[in-house]
Amino acid sequence: MSRGRADGSQKKNLVAAVCVLIFLGFLFVYYDGSFFGSQVQQSASSLRKLGSTYLGGEEDADLTSKSDEPSVKFGQEDENDITPKSFPVCDDRHSEIIPCLDRNFIYQSRLKLDLSLMEHYERHCPQPERRFNCLIPPPPGYKVPIKWPRSRDEVWKPNIPHTHLASEKSDQNWMVVKGEKISFPGGGTHFHYGADKYIASLANMLNFSDNNLNNDGNVRTVLDVGCGVASFGAYLLSSNIIAMSVAPNDVHQNQIQFALERGIPAYLGVLGTMRLPYPSRSFELAHCSRCRIDWLQRDGILLLELDRLLRPGGYFAYSSPEAYAQDEEDLRIWKEMSALVERMCWRIASKRNQTVIWQKPLTNDCYMEREPGTRPPLCRSDDDPDAVYGVKMEACITPYSEQVHRTKGSGLAAWPSRATAPPPRLADFGYSKEMFAKDTELWQQRVESYWNLLSPKIKPNTIRNVMDMKANLGSFAAALKDKDVWVMNVVSEDGPNTLKLIYDRGLIGSVHNWCEAYSTYPRTYDLLHAWNVFSDIEKKGCSGEDLLLEMDRMLRPTGFVIIRDKKPIVEYIKKYLSALHWDAIATAEGDSEQDEDEAVLIIRKKIWLTSGSLRDSE
Repeated sequence: MSRGRADGSQKKNLVAAVCVLIFLGFLFVYYDGSFFGSQVQQSASSLRKLGSTYLGGEEDADLTSKSDEPSVKFGQEDENDITPKSFPVCDDRHSEIIPCLDRNFIYQSRLKLDLSLMEHYERHCPQPERRFNCLIPPPPGYKVPIKWPRSRDEVWKPNIPHTHLASEKSDQNWMVVKGEKISFPGGGTHFHYGADKYIASLANMLNFSDNNLNNDGNVRTVLDVGCGVASFGAYLLSSNIIAMSVAPNDVHQNQIQFALERGIPAYLGVLGTMRLPYPSRSFELAHCSRCRIDWLQRDGILLLELDRLLRPGGYFAYSSPEAYAQDEEDLRIWKEMSALVERMCWRIASKRNQTVIWQKPLTNDCYMEREPGTRPPLCRSDDDPDAVYGVKMEACITPYSEQVHRTKGSGLAAWPSRATAPPPRLADFGYSKEMFAKDTELWQQRVESYWNLLSPKIKPNTIRNVMDMKANLGSFAAALKDKDVWVMNVVSEDGPNTLKLIYDRGLIGSVHNWCEAYSTYPRTYDLLHAWNVFSDIEKKGCSGEDLLLEMDRMLRPTGFVIIRDKKPIVEYIKKYLSALHWDAIATAEGDSEQDEDEAVLIIRKKIWLTSGSLRDSE
């Protein structure tokens, strides 16, 4: 539901609705068949617009404005606007809620999902009447997270009070509980003796120099599926490799939460029926170590999704008993998988013990030489391999463009030059190299300005997990490449899919719609950068107020928000700071003629208390 609409029916019923909401709305908030609201602040001043929701969406027919556009937009004054002095607080048991991956909601909604296809682990966002409209509290005893690089190896147990993985994986060195901390020795199901040694062995299998998997900067982006607590990705960082560690919110539901608390890039996702939110040819290497994925199902559709995501000549490292074929069932799976990848034109680059590394072809030659009718088929010519948001997977091979086929590869520079070199796919968007260079320089200047404004409030290791909510060409993230941070670059699902340029720059990100909740746990980012994000969702008729609540959900206590938007919108956001427990710490004007109507607002999230105590870290 969108806020700020003032039609006739709302005005007639506003007084009665306000009375009802005062009496009932903040005494009880109904969710999951039960009432929660012991934390709710009982105050008429906390009333939000009639019919408001947590994440935005379409209004019911009897509440919609008769015009196509909302009659009042976020950032414009209106006599019916009620800016809250406080927001209700969700019950403590919802301190880890992920609205579009909430299993309780999915089960209660009686959605007809195929569990064998993992549909219940995919995104299912709640209807307007089931969305949260409250602040997500930290768990009792929450402490300001341990800073990077220490956080790679230990986190505060009260921040993620889930120790079942430690006992369940006690023989595999995933994690160990030590008093108030949980430590991560770097082990995994397949690499008990440490991810660092395992990574070196993969590089050795490929004959890379110095047993370094980055291959002189030519392996930069990696996809780790079924990543566990992301120790594989954690230990790749020292080799200047950035991994998108992906795992679902499944029976081991806190894996990604641990990864992000550690300061490791990670995303909640599953290989089910929908494409992962990454464009084609994004990764130099995909990795699966005992990830319990049935790669043979549905004509190999999941393996074909990896094929879509791999660059020309990219690798798939597969560590599993099937690669060793110790028993009859393993042998059957290995034979069928070998036959499948051969038809996909992959070749074995190396095989040792329980690990095999396949390599994808550089050109279309092998595809063209297959026998007619060979399965899997090539994808249709009208299939867009970069369309990903809400797009179903297909069991077909994505061939290369004629240009990629001719050049026999992606044509990417080695890292770190890749971050500022014009990406080969730049021409797909009509951008020149000069335009790209100008954008890179502009954001370098802006990031320097941001850091100057932030410097009184931060130390060198204050910020680790960063999200650019509207990444465009990725120049904001590229400007941060020399700082000890990583950036999740988010590109809108309905705009130019520049995410492929971002991956070509050696950066990572995902496609998303900010009218919905993002696929991450609460309290997982230290810094959110929102450049014209509020202006964009206002055009969609979504709620800016809901977006503020979603940003608060993702932001760690003591974390920062940089909002760069039109001046009226920035001024309007300032009215919500007290209700959100945010402090404005700096403001600035636009820095060039092209954005002279913009303003910059830098905010810090306060530490606020619920029934449990919240303490500073060491």
